[in-house]
Amino acid sequence: MKMNKDIQTASPLLTAQETDFAQASLEQALRLGAQHARITLNKSRADLYGTLNGSLDKVTRNVDRAMTVSLFADGRFGSFSTNRLQEGQIRSFLEQSIAMVRMMAPDPCRSLPAPTRTEKQAQEGTELGLYDPACMQIDGDEKRETALGASVFGRFATEGLISEEGEYSDSVTDTLILDSNGLRCRHCETSFEYGVEATVQDTDGNRYSDYWWDAAPQRVDLVTDGCAEKAFRLAKAQQRPRRIASGKYNLVLDTECAGKLVSPVINALNGYAIQQKNSFLLDKLGEKVFSDKLVIIDAARQAGMSGSRLFDSEGVATQEGPVIDHGVIRKYFLNTYMAAKLQMTPTVEDITRPLLLPVGPAADRASILRETGEGVLVTGFNGGNSNAATGNFSFGVDGFYFRGGEILHPVREMLITGNFIDLWNHLLLAGSDIRRAQTRLIPTLAFEGVDFSA
Repeated sequence: MKMNKDIQTASPLLTAQETDFAQASLEQALRLGAQHARITLNKSRADLYGTLNGSLDKVTRNVDRAMTVSLFADGRFGSFSTNRLQEGQIRSFLEQSIAMVRMMAPDPCRSLPAPTRTEKQAQEGTELGLYDPACMQIDGDEKRETALGASVFGRFATEGLISEEGEYSDSVTDTLILDSNGLRCRHCETSFEYGVEATVQDTDGNRYSDYWWDAAPQRVDLVTDGCAEKAFRLAKAQQRPRRIASGKYNLVLDTECAGKLVSPVINALNGYAIQQKNSFLLDKLGEKVFSDKLVIIDAARQAGMSGSRLFDSEGVATQEGPVIDHGVIRKYFLNTYMAAKLQMTPTVEDITRPLLLPVGPAADRASILRETGEGVLVTGFNGGNSNAATGNFSFGVDGFYFRGGEILHPVREMLITGNFIDLWNHLLLAGSDIRRAQTRLIPTLAFEGVDFSA
């Protein structure tokens, strides 16, 4: 890796001039008539090198900088954004924004979070160890070589491989939040990613595709070797699918797609969904709703782990702890506004880094297949939807039929239907095979008696 000798002292993305500008804008908003204000300054840069069949196919760079101003004036609220960060233009922008706020309807529930709730430690933005200065030092030649070097197209025996699309990317984001109650917090994070999609064709001309990837906040932890080979093997494994009869089967859900059945549960805990009465977990706080095997915590503040954050978009300090504790709903995610609307105690605006804890001893997918015995291993979703208010769902799935813990053959284009509360009350097993690359840490899961239709 090419970098200069001062790499370890390289600065995050936002400059001192930009952070000073944000502070000056906050002070000016108050002078112009806002009683309170919040400034969010965000800057990002992302590079992508894409390959197609072993050759460089595309190179992109995206650079973005924007400042969002949330204004509280005369009992009214408005939020405005600009990317024109020049001293000669910001006064006019703020004057116009405040004038627009004063045309809004009064909203007594709008306020800044109490200073006792906001984050105090995140001053430099690098406290969680998620910023790697190497992101600013790696040159284009090395990025290109990384993308090309991970390709396997034409390099070894990949019978049936007809297409391979790979992407190496790296990015850095730097976010500063200030408010008129004295809040100052900053988060800086880098991400290095590589992913590849392989498409194969069988002797009958049928095509199958699959994908594999890796990601890490530190360049040294990114693993590109083996991604293309694994994507190729996953695609090959889908060939020659067979139909199985409709009916109830045990469902084993691969960790790579397990979030599909977890996200609706997390979303149902969101304050907006609760306030709009569009949640199947409405009025369930403190109640046992799911199997006592279901334990989800928010692992929000884990140093060095992708997705960790010390604060939310209001600057409120994140909190580690139980979200669903042995089936009991322990937390709704309520920002300051939604909490006031619902007359409830505010928490944070959303779950930061959900971690679904294992049930029983450590187990990977192979162990769970053996323990489950017979059913369908779902490795991908291909459409469908769910009803946020009732929890009913219908999803198209692909995967493999297994018996005696052994995968027998692929199955495609089946449909699973049910209700999330019933589904999670039939949780059999949760593994211990989460991937560090993921920000939603969901292991392999097994459920009993799920409705499948061909």
